[in-house]
Amino acid sequence: MRPGLRVPQRRDLGGTDGRCHHRGSHPRSVVRDAGGITVQSRYRILLPVVSLAVLLAATFYMQPRTMSYFGVNLLFNLAVPIALATVAQMMIIMVNDIDLGMGAFVSLVACIAATYLEQTPLVGALMLLALIAAYAGMGALIHRLELPAIVVTLGMSFVWGGMALYILPTPGGASPGWLRGIMTTKPPLVPMAVVAAIVISVATHLLIVQSGLGTVLRGVGGNARAVHRAGWSVIALKALAYGLAGLFAVLAGLALVGLATAADANIALRYTLLSIAGVILGGGEFIGGRVSPTGAVIGALTLTLAASILNFMRLSPDWQIGAQGAILILVLMARLIFTRREART
Repeated sequence: MRPGLRVPQRRDLGGTDGRCHHRGSHPRSVVRDAGGITVQSRYRILLPVVSLAVLLAATFYMQPRTMSYFGVNLLFNLAVPIALATVAQMMIIMVNDIDLGMGAFVSLVACIAATYLEQTPLVGALMLLALIAAYAGMGALIHRLELPAIVVTLGMSFVWGGMALYILPTPGGASPGWLRGIMTTKPPLVPMAVVAAIVISVATHLLIVQSGLGTVLRGVGGNARAVHRAGWSVIALKALAYGLAGLFAVLAGLALVGLATAADANIALRYTLLSIAGVILGGGEFIGGRVSPTGAVIGALTLTLAASILNFMRLSPDWQIGAQGAILILVLMARLIFTRREART
């Protein structure tokens, strides 16, 4: 931690209702519920868990053969890259922004991994590091010029997409052997997808919820002015949040190539909406720095499982996205009901 800078504590983060309360010029005015343990926050994490459990039970009922090591691995096979992309999106939402270029960025990473990283590892690694730095720079630029993140990231999605098409005009390439080996590892007892989801959840929880730096980053979403008055550089924190998003998005692209063994410039375009839905389904909100790393991972698992169960129901792919949206709406309605009920008590 930088000397002389105070990490805002949970008691410093606003009023008891979880909303942003400005307290004049006092530095202790970052939003309280940005990570605070309240009844409503428990509902936020409980609802995604219940949703995942219900879908899992329904899947086992319709397809009993999935109740096995191989079956669970098949159900959650593509959950790892989606979970990583969801965590990346969570880093952006945490600071009150939204990224509409996530899918195109992950696709670009996949194309680099299947070409340069496989053929010339050093060049590929440098390109991926440059992409992470570019993401951090984008966050700093958005804050410095007070640009709407939704417009900038949408514009950058075309840049990422164009670069991906230039690198890999047609589907192809090959996954590096070491990457394919990691993603196809078969741990004992529990499938790799479940192990990876647990590792991602624990790591991001420690980083965002338990660490002092994570508290400050969530404080930027709660009350950036209070964070600035506490002595922190908001532009540096925004750059850090975007840099972390870029890091997890790069990991998502690598995981996707490790599973698919090849790449395509459009391989992950749907990750944009899936990542946003995963964050919200997991208990996050678009404002106030209210995010749940564990909930985001569970949300990603739920969306992955929803796609599998819809396939079991032989629902047309044209209707599957709508059905996933309906599941998201039902969970949000349940959260709203619990929140209003708690507000009355």
